[in-house]
Amino acid sequence: MEQPMAMAQWVYHLQSTGRYSFTRSQVESDTGRSFLGVQNALRRLKQQKLIVSPHRGFYVIVPPEYRSVGSPPANWFIDDLMRFLEQPYYVGLLSAAAVHGATHQQPMVFQVITRKPIREMRAGRVALRFYMNRSIEHFPVVPKQTETGTLRVATPETTAFDLVRYPAAAGNLGNVATVLSELADRMEKRALVALAPIVNTTDVQRLGYLLDQVGYADLASPLHLWLSNRHPRAIPLVPEELAEVDVDGRWHILPNVDLELET
Repeated sequence: MEQPMAMAQWVYHLQSTGRYSFTRSQVESDTGRSFLGVQNALRRLKQQKLIVSPHRGFYVIVPPEYRSVGSPPANWFIDDLMRFLEQPYYVGLLSAAAVHGATHQQPMVFQVITRKPIREMRAGRVALRFYMNRSIEHFPVVPKQTETGTLRVATPETTAFDLVRYPAAAGNLGNVATVLSELADRMEKRALVALAPIVNTTDVQRLGYLLDQVGYADLASPLHLWLSNRHPRAIPLVPEELAEVDVDGRWHILPNVDLELET
């Protein structure tokens, strides 16, 4: 019983310094214990629900107010986790939209963009879902302060393009349009069109069309000017849906689904 108690004291000390995550190698280094000794102590702390491990070798301290959930919020530890995984990242999609004030569509999972495929992780009831963008370093982000430090969050413009690229992350395209209507006032024309050359042309078409549909044609006008010099082909709004509809001449979009926006 002495070793687990000492280990708990180490965890409490770490928490008292404002740190809520650590690695197994850090424990071994700080305590001088063997791999097996650390492993046994960590297992007991997990059984006591004092810590949780979303990934092998990485641990999150669970303060008393989050014991019922089994983990503090993901934004308390996502920066440390991605550093541990040695992967670039930013908080994206609905999770980023919520940070920017678009809270109508509350994400059921914490959504993260990174360069390589990563399986979904869980920390207690907190789920983390990862989406891939191989050009992640070219997309602008903003630092946001959290209770434990900072995290990287997609700008509203980055968020908008990601939502169009991954509409299923928002449930459906109607939900994407709803979020865009909330984000639009936080987007800037210049920042939006600056992303056009590094995304798929089809994403520019779909985002421009959706912005028109939610009443922000003026915001989308630089995208339309950029697109008009590239003579895009006509594409369906939703690739998987088939419908005989007329082409939207402005964005060369086949509006093959009815958008149902939530109010």
